[in-house]
Amino acid sequence: NILRSMSRGGTPTDNPIIEALNGWIKEELYLDYGLADAENLPDLLNQDVYFFNNFRPAAALGYKSPVQYKTELGFL
Repeated sequence: NILRSMSRGGTPTDNPIIEALNGWIKEELYLDYGLADAENLPDLLNQDVYFFNNFRPAAALGYKSPVQYKTELGFL
């Protein structure tokens, strides 16, 4: 019973979930990874994604990283 729709260009309010995620990523990159002084943004993003997937505990996963959670379930 879920209807998927695509966001209209120039209307960020059409997709508040992804906009919140984008804001969270930007804030984390700025505060934790020195985004303001970054020389190589793709490497910085890769570092953040690696950290998020392998080390950052998620409350929704019982304070385990996504990789740890999937490994314990036998998916990895």
